[in-house]
Amino acid sequence: MNFLRGVMGGQSAGPQHTEAETIQKLCDRVASSTLLDDRRNAVRALKSLSKKYRLEVGIQAMEHLIHVLQTDRSDSEIIGYALDTLYNIISNDEEEEVEENSTRQSEDLGSQFTEIFIKQQENVTLLLSLLEEFDFHVRWPGVKLLTSLLKQLGPQVQQIILVSPMGVSRLMDLLADSREVIRNDGVLLLQALTRSNGAIQKIVAFENAFERLLDIITEEGNSDGGIVVEDCLILLQNLLKNNNSNQNFFKEGSYIQRMKPWFEVGDENSGWSAQKVTNLHLMLQLVRVLVSPTNPPGATSSCQKAMFQCGLLQQLCTILMATGVPADILTETINTVSEVIRGCQVNQDYFASVNAPSNPPRPAIVVLLMSMVNERQPFVLRCAVLYCFQCFLYKNQKGQGEIVSTLLPSTIDATGNSVSAGQLLCGGLFSTDSLSNWCAAVALAHALQENATQKEQLLRVQLATSIGNPPVSLLQQCTNILSQGSKIQTRVGLLMLLCTWLSNCPIAVTHFLHNSANVPFLTGQIAENLGEEEQLVQGLCALLLGISIYFNDNSLESYMKEKLKQLIEKRIGKENFIEKLGFISKHELYSRASQKPQPNFPSPEYMIFDHEFTKLVKELEGVITKAIYKSSEEDKKEEEVKKTLEQHDNIVTHYKNMIREQDLQLEELKQQVSTLKCQNEQLQTAVTQQVSQIQQHKDQYNLLKVQLGKDNQHQGPYNDGTQMNGIQPEEISRLQEEIEELKSHRELLQTQLAEKDTLIENLKSSQTTSDMNEQSSARDSEQIAELKQELATLKSQLNSQSVEITRLQTEKHELLQKTEAFAKSVPVQGENESVIAANTTDVEGRLSALLQETKELKNEVKALSEERTVIKEQLDSSNSTIAILQNEKKKLQVEVTDSKKEQDDLLVLLADQDQKILSLKNKLKDLGHPIEEEDELESGDQEDEDDENEDVSKDQDHI
Repeated sequence: MNFLRGVMGGQSAGPQHTEAETIQKLCDRVASSTLLDDRRNAVRALKSLSKKYRLEVGIQAMEHLIHVLQTDRSDSEIIGYALDTLYNIISNDEEEEVEENSTRQSEDLGSQFTEIFIKQQENVTLLLSLLEEFDFHVRWPGVKLLTSLLKQLGPQVQQIILVSPMGVSRLMDLLADSREVIRNDGVLLLQALTRSNGAIQKIVAFENAFERLLDIITEEGNSDGGIVVEDCLILLQNLLKNNNSNQNFFKEGSYIQRMKPWFEVGDENSGWSAQKVTNLHLMLQLVRVLVSPTNPPGATSSCQKAMFQCGLLQQLCTILMATGVPADILTETINTVSEVIRGCQVNQDYFASVNAPSNPPRPAIVVLLMSMVNERQPFVLRCAVLYCFQCFLYKNQKGQGEIVSTLLPSTIDATGNSVSAGQLLCGGLFSTDSLSNWCAAVALAHALQENATQKEQLLRVQLATSIGNPPVSLLQQCTNILSQGSKIQTRVGLLMLLCTWLSNCPIAVTHFLHNSANVPFLTGQIAENLGEEEQLVQGLCALLLGISIYFNDNSLESYMKEKLKQLIEKRIGKENFIEKLGFISKHELYSRASQKPQPNFPSPEYMIFDHEFTKLVKELEGVITKAIYKSSEEDKKEEEVKKTLEQHDNIVTHYKNMIREQDLQLEELKQQVSTLKCQNEQLQTAVTQQVSQIQQHKDQYNLLKVQLGKDNQHQGPYNDGTQMNGIQPEEISRLQEEIEELKSHRELLQTQLAEKDTLIENLKSSQTTSDMNEQSSARDSEQIAELKQELATLKSQLNSQSVEITRLQTEKHELLQKTEAFAKSVPVQGENESVIAANTTDVEGRLSALLQETKELKNEVKALSEERTVIKEQLDSSNSTIAILQNEKKKLQVEVTDSKKEQDDLLVLLADQDQKILSLKNKLKDLGHPIEEEDELESGDQEDEDDENEDVSKDQDHI
């Protein structure tokens, strides 16, 4: 307590002696009074003094107030007063702003009183238990007091709550409180509790915090809600930011889908209140937390796919292309869309298909690039568009090819009606605005990032500099601008573009060195002793020259690797060259750009380095240094090693392909083996079943043999004439009669079929020779219909006949089986051998006759089945013939209709001509010209026409 007395003594205006005595007396009453009302009144009085005399009340009354919390829990009123008093002592929120020193002392008081309170961990546990009380006058002050403790000494209080049994779970119950004041302050409490503590964040998340917070946001109106929505969004950010476990839990719980309604802002743009802007800004930041480039790649990718599948990305693009959106919301939306599509091919393809609602529609990428190269647009917006373009091209070779293709001669729009992305980049690259130069150069460099094909394609781009002059390549134009001594930002952007372009592309290096002015320009820039501002340009020139050496394929004799090294040693010096190369990584803005992919700069002057370029510098700086110091022999050895490695890689690739093919063959063989195994198992099962069936048949045969033997012993051998193994002679005669009936029925069907064939032939002949008049066509159609009915009848009769034949075959088979069984089972008696022999002879005769009849029946059945097949074929051919005749009939009817139409048209034309002739005659009569001969001729012609018309009408009637 000594430090508190020191603070008290240092105050310039302390309390009067009477107030100090009053506080002392009130503390004595709280400590010694036996009546609850006295203690309650004393605590109430301390509460009223605690705001003004915070230090004194804290020093003298804190222990007594804690004791009240421990002993008087049955009375909610005194507990509430005690909690309010402690809150006034510890909290700095309601402290009036006075002098700076006084404010700092009050903050120190809050942290010191908090340290005294939490020194005994039981006090925090006691406070947590009090939060279980439902009484408003206890719970609300307790929430505020615990929030204040967390604000003063957060990590220490978090640790105490973490080790307290059910400590976090008790606090989670505050979100379910029906009283909005407690619920809202509970959200603030959880904000302070979850700040920078991953363990507590996980516990809160698994206590169903996401569900409750999203419900609150929905109840409050999503982005149109008040400050409660803002507090919930801040708490969600605390739970998700840099916490991979919670992010995965959020995604797996399908909570991303519930974020989509947040961004349904509608077309009404008049309701952009300050709170709505704040809410939507936090919502966009929450989306970015889930897809941040600093997250693990797998987690980011899964969240990106979920956002596309639920329509969240589409909703963000709608805001992106909407009108009337505030500038800061539009900027944050662009940044959010950037990270949602970054490195995700599906999302990048969708973004490429988005069009702005303009006339004519333009791709969203083109509209955004217009903003980036427009110097009148806000700086932060231009940075956001550049980031969006970079994210669109990140690991997207398809998108890179589409951007580069807009610069090639075959794809440029000759009409000039539409502006492409490539034209906008070229326009920005060579504009007078240095920031546009830098942004366009960096954007074009990202179109070439890790894509050797597009680096070679970009060499084909030709630019028309002025009328009458031949076009120059884009590579040459970039070096021309460099040599003209433009602004540093422009030169840095162009040098970064050239370094990215030439790295890992020997063809581009050859094109660059082919211009004899480039190497002297670079060596001159590096060798000069310039000021600090130019040191960065010198370093980038050294990097470009080093790339020209390292990726040189020695195709130009005058600029081979060894000659370039000798040139550096003579004009610059190796040590000086390496020193200038190191200026890049030593620059103060280099480390800042290397931290995050997003180009986030406070002002345009700081816009120097690109994130991807810093990675390229880190990769090439060391190898260029080694390449400069290597001798020609070492270079040759290195080339030989490279060739050997390439050969080795080719061999490895060849064997990999062989192994891959063999793996495919093995898979196919395995599938074949498994198929054969299944077939083998099926066959073995079938064999087993057949063996069991054969055994059953053998057993049945032996059983029947035994039974027949017993029957013959009882009945004697003389009663075989009336019945042969259960088959009566009447059954045989009945079968023969049925066969005769079937034969006669078959002959009848054949006769009917021959008649139908004759009728079809007659129809064919009459069809070709007749004039297709209406009566014959109607009759033919009737006959065809009757023929179809008869054919259907024949088919049904054939089906019934086939069923009957099948039945006869079955009976025949049974008859054969019974006959054979009877022949085998005839017993031989020893006593009456002669009688048995006679009977045996008689039975054998009957058996042979029966077998003969069975064979004949079998042949007849076979003949019937063959005839049935022939009849079916004939029926099919007749059906096809009928269909052909019907088609021909339809064609002829169409021709007749067309001829009728033509004749009607001719008659109309003739009538019109007659009318014209009559009118001409009348005119001639009026003029006094003779028309007698013409009248006779016309009357003769008229008679001929009448005769022709009569013939035509007769023909039509006939038709």
